[in-house]
Amino acid sequence: MEDAVRMLNTLQTNASYLEQVKRQRSDPQSQLEAMERYLARSGLQVEDLDRLNIIHVTGTKGKGSTCAFTEHILRNYGLKTGFFSSPHLVQVRERIRINGQPISPELFTKHFWRLYHRLEETKDSSCVSMPAYFRFLTLMAFHVFLQEKVDLAVVEVGIGGAYDCTNIIRKPVVCGVSSLGIDHTSLLGDTMEKIAWQKGGIFKHGIPAFTVLQPEGPLAVLRDRAQQISCPLYLCPPLEALEEGAPPLILGLEGEHQRSNAALALQLAHCWLQHHNNQDIQELKMSRPSVRWQLPLAPVFQPTSHMRHGLRDTEWPGRTQVLLRGPLTWYLDGAHTTSSIQACVRWYRQALQRRERPSGGPEVRVLLFNSTGDRDPAALLKLLQPCRFDYAVFCPNLTEVSSTGSADQQNFTVTLDQVLLRCLQHQQHWNCLGEEQDSSDLWSSPNLEPSGPTSLLLAPHSPHPCSASSLVFSCISHALQWISQGRDPIFQPPSPPRGLLAHPVANSGATVLREAAAIQVLVTGSLHLVGGVLKLLEPSMSQ
Repeated sequence: MEDAVRMLNTLQTNASYLEQVKRQRSDPQSQLEAMERYLARSGLQVEDLDRLNIIHVTGTKGKGSTCAFTEHILRNYGLKTGFFSSPHLVQVRERIRINGQPISPELFTKHFWRLYHRLEETKDSSCVSMPAYFRFLTLMAFHVFLQEKVDLAVVEVGIGGAYDCTNIIRKPVVCGVSSLGIDHTSLLGDTMEKIAWQKGGIFKHGIPAFTVLQPEGPLAVLRDRAQQISCPLYLCPPLEALEEGAPPLILGLEGEHQRSNAALALQLAHCWLQHHNNQDIQELKMSRPSVRWQLPLAPVFQPTSHMRHGLRDTEWPGRTQVLLRGPLTWYLDGAHTTSSIQACVRWYRQALQRRERPSGGPEVRVLLFNSTGDRDPAALLKLLQPCRFDYAVFCPNLTEVSSTGSADQQNFTVTLDQVLLRCLQHQQHWNCLGEEQDSSDLWSSPNLEPSGPTSLLLAPHSPHPCSASSLVFSCISHALQWISQGRDPIFQPPSPPRGLLAHPVANSGATVLREAAAIQVLVTGSLHLVGGVLKLLEPSMSQ
């Protein structure tokens, strides 16, 4: 399988080409047409996708969790499910799942080379022989699901909706839009309304669609998009409405924000089951118009035992996930937008309030953070300040200093210099925020030059109050080694790298961490960061 993944990685768009695309943006509609041509060259027509009974889901935050809830509910009915999602955390196979499990290395390898050779055989001078990384995986997922004869496929949009390559789907059973927010602004637009227009692009004539409550402007855009093409769009009632007169629903995913995702998932599953003549659901109230939002409310129904068990048993790694490891508790959440970071902070603080206070010594709070793409790290870090971290640690999304170890973790869309510089800028933002709280000290800019190409610890060498609790490491492994100090019973690297404690802050902090009764670590800002952390903390995910 490693050879297949390395060949797949050659389809990743490199950083310089990405910049060129942004400067010379081609007609996005032509990108969809190109995807249809790739589909045809692979041996499928758009009509073949209708057999997959697709649930198509977009949104800014929560779309992956919504898909996971939906898939698990329908699997509980004894249905064979396919699930296409992105990005992967540890292994690329995670993106294509059958009955909730990543496809096997053997199945991945078989379908990868079959598709790759088919596209090679059908190339001509008028077209690029191979689609880019995400397009290739989308095509591959469709082939896998058809070959494996799934009863349904839950398909998560990659970016946006209207021009996302998954939007060659013409006849899904139902569509869903999770919570909207600001993300991928260089591709989707810089306002919620522009982003809503892109997301509403997955709506289809006559195909029911559901959305959760959104701010008024974006919701109006979704409503208009639906009306223009005669798509029946419904507003999901809150989960509380479905719990009336029944025991509360238990969710397998933590965090108050997951209730909105679960409410959407229930409506998507309910609609799919109705479409396939399942009579197991008792509706308490039929859909009715909402005067305020000018959208009909989705039906209120009594969730079945299959639905309840599906919600309760849903697992979705890297999203409000907790790992208990001796004195360390790792809180993992791939939040990377302002609204999702706000939800993450609420979840983390509530989790800390519920835990038992350590009696044998101090408690230490650590933030491990990275942010990528066109997101505003200063805005995200400002939202994290109320958590009152004792240490803030920054590192790139590289598991090891040398990225040659695992093809699944390679990313050719950024250069090493870029990611290290960005981490140092994150530290600078954090120090500035700390200084705003303590304006008595004049801020001095940290030196943004690494100490050398083999530097293991990158940190400003001026011990000043604001930077006293922040550190930059050159990879995830070194960051975890410093944070855990050998106290995580599963993460036990052979020996700490030379220079890990060279900086005074790293040295003094190591003593604090070794003596702490409890270490509460929040890992957030990037799903890729969370994936790299899970690769090291949960070795079973790499097997």
